Amino acid sequence: MAVQHIIKLVAASFSLFILWVIYLANTGASSSLFQLVAAIPYGDKLGHLLLFGSLSCIVIVASRFYCITLLGKQAYLGAIVVSLFVIAEEFSQAFIATRTFDFTDLLFDAIGIGLSVIVCRKLQQRLDTDQSKTL
Repeated sequence: MAVQHIIKLVAASFSLFILWVIYLANTGASSSLFQLVAAIPYGDKLGHLLLFGSLSCIVIVASRFYCITLLGKQAYLGAIVVSLFVIAEEFSQAFIATRTFDFTDLLFDAIGIGLSVIVCRKLQQRLDTDQSKTL
């Protein structure tokens, strides 16, 4: 199986995992994952940063670092898609009885996505440099 196919499979699997976590939270279900997060100081915020930062990074790599021009700047489409999903998901919490909208969750989602963009830019530069050496 080609590396790109594996990366896409990882992106799809991680997306499904996050959707499952959101489903559990939306239905008010109990989970050992939630208990673990609650036991860590600022675990909820750290979870937001890590989950959506990781998802963004995986989606950017899976989309082969595809960029679009947005407001005159190059932006990773994967980061934009994850950002739009995060915004919709966080604001939807205002309409779900078992959830509450929390701006700091959105802030930590954004920090995670921002860090993933920085990591992916460095990775892309590294890959471009390595590829130019082999030509």
